Amino acid sequence: MNDNTMTPGLPELDRNPPTPYAFVDLDAAERNIALMAEKLAQHGIRHRPHIKTHKSLEIARKQLEAGAVGITVAKLSEAEVFADGGIDDILVALAIVGERNQERLERLHRRIRVTVTVDSWEAALGLSAVGERAGQPVRVLIELDGGLHRGGRQPGEDIVTFARKIQELPGIEIAGIMAYFGLVYRNQTDDALKAAVREEAEIIRGVVSDLREAGIPVDIVSSGSTPTSKLCEYAEGITEVRAGNYLYNDVSAVSMGLAEPEDCALRVIATVISMPLPGMATIDAGTKTLTSDRSHHTDGFGMIVGQPDVMIASLNEEHGMLRYDPAQVSLSIGDRIEIIPNHSCVIPNLNDYVYAVRGGEIVGRIKTDARGCNY
Repeated sequence: MNDNTMTPGLPELDRNPPTPYAFVDLDAAERNIALMAEKLAQHGIRHRPHIKTHKSLEIARKQLEAGAVGITVAKLSEAEVFADGGIDDILVALAIVGERNQERLERLHRRIRVTVTVDSWEAALGLSAVGERAGQPVRVLIELDGGLHRGGRQPGEDIVTFARKIQELPGIEIAGIMAYFGLVYRNQTDDALKAAVREEAEIIRGVVSDLREAGIPVDIVSSGSTPTSKLCEYAEGITEVRAGNYLYNDVSAVSMGLAEPEDCALRVIATVISMPLPGMATIDAGTKTLTSDRSHHTDGFGMIVGQPDVMIASLNEEHGMLRYDPAQVSLSIGDRIEIIPNHSCVIPNLNDYVYAVRGGEIVGRIKTDARGCNY
């Protein structure tokens, strides 16, 4: 994002936006980018950030300028948007299944360096057909099930047998493996998180060893949620991580000890619009603004900055219900409150743009280029 294009002559609507609205503290976001890049570089680990957190070309460019080797996307539609925006090294971290999606992948494969994950024979056949038609094999990472059981092959004989089988397909090039150990988010203490990252790395090293002994090439070892990336000194053997949430952080990151509130770059501003009973207030931000996602290890639907004794107890589509002790807390109709969301990765996809802030002042907008690209 070029701040020079945003500051002078901001329309009045942007200088004092109606609520609810989301904004990004650019200083905090850029600091988060720099700190992650520096730490990963120190440990010789490449970063391929997941853009589902922001879905913004301008933010992705900041991450690439800081040293990221490419980006990770969740869906082909995201890849299409970012390829159109000039980003030419993309990992699609989702199984590509079905003729329509294979056609879309082929178009991408012919114009950029695209890598995809695979965990089934059916998907592998389709990818091989794409590679044969294009006259260039499709680079694949074999997905390892990291414990969530949402996809991937199992460690041991299962992943080795699968790799040997798809290795024979003419339109595929096995580049390595990919895993997502999402169960790491169940841990809260520093010791437990470190132990989880060590276990993740140990499992992955065993799989890599098995594959290499079977003659399967493993050049890329991709793993690493934000917790693993922030604790990468315990992730021996992992060559590439896909941290996304580190950029903005959120209540979950704070509750796990992975961030402080000041590291949470994405915020939501809402207004108190009703006070039906003592100790009860309603804001104009509901699930369509904050999402219904719960936080790991905490209650409520967000953290109100400067008001730790006020809970966002429940949400409707357009309303958030606050609960507090009226003897300890004073709120009034018209008060604006600042909220750190439970889960920052969902917020940009709810907005055409989020506001950009420096020094407490709005300096422009950050477009959500891939908003709604969930297919």
